[in-house]
Amino acid sequence: MTKVNLQAELSRRAVLGAGLAASGWLLQGAGASAAPGAGVVEAVRGEAFVEAVERRFLVPASALFVGDRVGTGMGSRLAMKLGTATTVRLGAEARLKIDRFIMEAGGVLDLETGGLQFDRPEDAPKTDVQVRSPFGLIAVRGTHFYCGPSNGVFGVFVRRGQVKVSAGGDSVMLGAGEGTNIAAPGARPSAAAAWSPERIANAFGSTT
Repeated sequence: MTKVNLQAELSRRAVLGAGLAASGWLLQGAGASAAPGAGVVEAVRGEAFVEAVERRFLVPASALFVGDRVGTGMGSRLAMKLGTATTVRLGAEARLKIDRFIMEAGGVLDLETGGLQFDRPEDAPKTDVQVRSPFGLIAVRGTHFYCGPSNGVFGVFVRRGQVKVSAGGDSVMLGAGEGTNIAAPGARPSAAAAWSPERIANAFGSTT
């Protein structure tokens, strides 16, 4: 092979090798970041994102995955469909990690900050879902409720269905029209009680 042809062949192989390396990196990167699908973004008002090495900004129809730490900006709102029937809405400056979610078998959501509205239709199959926060644990099976900041405390209010709120070594069962207060992390939940219409509107409005 002539010197010119040899140089051309080496150049061709170098380009081909670089292309294969790039393809391999992309495949490896995709495989490494692949995680079970959890749902999809339904609506965004303001700014919403997934926090990772680089922020992944969310728009309607963005895919959500198990392990995603979802956040919202100041004055923002985010609506997500998890699985096929569960709607989760976040208020402003919220942080929620989708710790575990199996499409129709339930899962675990970690609410770090902000307010959350959870809604699953009555006619949908019952699933075991837990919402964890620094204030306590909420166990739910198909219902509509709010949890998050309310009147200076962490509040939980149920519009439909039932949830069990556990905190500070105690627990309270809430039915439709009932709420509870947790004054601080480690505190016990207050007894189930009705909330004022204004408080209910403010709580749900903060995530809508």
